[in-house]
Amino acid sequence: MRTCEEPRPPNGQSPIALAAGQSEYGFAEKVVEGMFIVVNSITIKIHSKAFHASFELWQLQGYSVNPNWQQSDLRLTRITDPQRGEVLTFKELTWQTLRIEADATDNGDQDPVTTPLRLITNQGRIQISLKRRTKDCNVVASKLMFLLDDLLWVLTDSQLKAMMKYAESLSEAMEKSAQQRKSLAPESVQITPPTPSTQQSWSQPFGGSPNASSIGQYFDKHDMKESSYHLLISRLDLHICDDSHTRESGTLKHGMLGGAMQLTFRRMAFDYYPFHRAGDACKHWVRYSEAMETRGQWAKKLVSEFQSKIEKL
Repeated sequence: MRTCEEPRPPNGQSPIALAAGQSEYGFAEKVVEGMFIVVNSITIKIHSKAFHASFELWQLQGYSVNPNWQQSDLRLTRITDPQRGEVLTFKELTWQTLRIEADATDNGDQDPVTTPLRLITNQGRIQISLKRRTKDCNVVASKLMFLLDDLLWVLTDSQLKAMMKYAESLSEAMEKSAQQRKSLAPESVQITPPTPSTQQSWSQPFGGSPNASSIGQYFDKHDMKESSYHLLISRLDLHICDDSHTRESGTLKHGMLGGAMQLTFRRMAFDYYPFHRAGDACKHWVRYSEAMETRGQWAKKLVSEFQSKIEKL
């Protein structure tokens, strides 16, 4: 993979639907979603203007799950609401070992003395929720949760500096991509009208024919109001060591001993909502608390003041 200096246009319609000769969510999409994927080893190499990185995964598995993140009947792994014309699907990826390595490229802008950044983790998983329109299979919103167990990470100060440079080199491309996504993001209150379909959609557990209100309530319970990305680490032991003495004249001078610092984090979480608008409600957020109400009132006040200034201009 290579980072693009200018973001590419969206992929458009689902290639699965086009290959099957259909324009809406149907039988071909359900068959592909129901596949259970097992890969013994996978390597992903990423090339950037400032660095190159590699991701190695062992014993990767991908499968469909129900809204409670449990493997069950495939008909229970999607929720279709004909009134909205939308469908929710749930996936999970698991692996045994993940190895990440990044190193600077031969670029004059980089520090000639750099230390490759390495991280090895044990088993983890990614939970993916997708909301798509049934008429064209386009993704309306998504939720991605990256879950890790105990993690031990040893960093030197030179690796920490290198990591800051890697993040800085990616920030411009990420900002351009974010601007493109925001410009193409659908309205949060927009409801897609239902489209006629000859395919039978399973949206509820077995037994009886659910009415529209029960389907709507079940859909609302697991709906993603907006796209979001989440990282949860049960325990992180971070060791930062000083390796400045290695850049001396090749010998360790008397009295020059590097220092070290250990940080331990428990249940560390990061939540990112890239499309959230200032002043909008936050009650659907994963870790919503009453303290956010004060922040919401403050944001609404700032937005109203900004709008009044714009109207005067």
